[in-house]
Amino acid sequence: MALDHYITLGRSGLRVSPFCLGAMTFGEDLGWGSSVEESQAIIDRYIELGGNFIDTANFYTKSHSEKIIGDHIGRDKARRDRLVIATKFSGNLYPGDPNGGGSSRKAIVNAAENSLRRLQTDYIDLYWLHMWDQNTPIDETMAALDDLVRAGKVRYIGVSDTPAWKIAQANTIAQFRGWSAFVALQIEYSLLERSVEQELIPLALEFGLGVTPWSPLKSGALSGKYTRANAGAQKGDRGAFLAGSLNEETYAVIDQLETIARAHNTSVAAISLAWVSAKPGVTSPIIGARRLSQLEDNITALDVKLTSDEISQLDTLTQPKLGFPQSMLPMAPMILNGGTSVNGVSAPPSGFVMLEGEKPH
Repeated sequence: MALDHYITLGRSGLRVSPFCLGAMTFGEDLGWGSSVEESQAIIDRYIELGGNFIDTANFYTKSHSEKIIGDHIGRDKARRDRLVIATKFSGNLYPGDPNGGGSSRKAIVNAAENSLRRLQTDYIDLYWLHMWDQNTPIDETMAALDDLVRAGKVRYIGVSDTPAWKIAQANTIAQFRGWSAFVALQIEYSLLERSVEQELIPLALEFGLGVTPWSPLKSGALSGKYTRANAGAQKGDRGAFLAGSLNEETYAVIDQLETIARAHNTSVAAISLAWVSAKPGVTSPIIGARRLSQLEDNITALDVKLTSDEISQLDTLTQPKLGFPQSMLPMAPMILNGGTSVNGVSAPPSGFVMLEGEKPH
């Protein structure tokens, strides 16, 4: 498999690469990240390998990420049109301005105009709601986004970091009113963050949303850089993102990843990415890279085909504990199916069934 083995994003017709290039680290404005030159080299190599899907946000590296992409790609229209450029709104860049962020009509239109200017493009391929704004009615947000689509400034819309029930409400409203609906879902998803399997992944499968997981290596915890041998020795520039992740449970996962990586003659990072790529609903994990070598290493995951046993071994190590009502759903076949087999699932009847000769009251 390669970056040019494209996949349609959710139920849309938009073709994207199986790995999306994340641009959160483009720019050194936060004290860590890639220089402009390194960022450009990463973009060029990703495109050279067939990649077409780049993801950023209006406030990544204080908006420098968008500008780096615009300076390198946006000003070349022929090159820009061959790519799927995604960015996000919601983040507030302006201290003291309550309307500088969020999901109101005023904030969305302003953020879109500024992103278009920085990206040096006439349109955004995929425009993400970055985080749910509890202070704005979702119908106001969806109406504003639909206006941007109708104006030709946005092609598709997606949603990130938002409760499943709110996303379902948004898309249902959009469907009934004939507005553009979310076609993609961006969520944190990795071997160390599987709580999304309770509501968000089932939502994506039900609504046909393409899932683009962010932090599939859990901020580097699953990159292979951190092991039992060097526990506590490596902090990294993004140490705050790792807080609480490097513990005995994580090292048990890393041990298993190392074993599987040796069997495939590849890296721990590649196995971690192959695992999340294989999960139901996942279209295009977002891979970030501060250095060109990291990009090269991560892309090797596309050549890894995990066996069902290997996936099961990793699944068992990090099986999430689901809350109600998912915790009750394993009982459903017994309660619902009356001892029959439905869609290949069999279960004995519950103790509440009528015995032979009995009649319902």
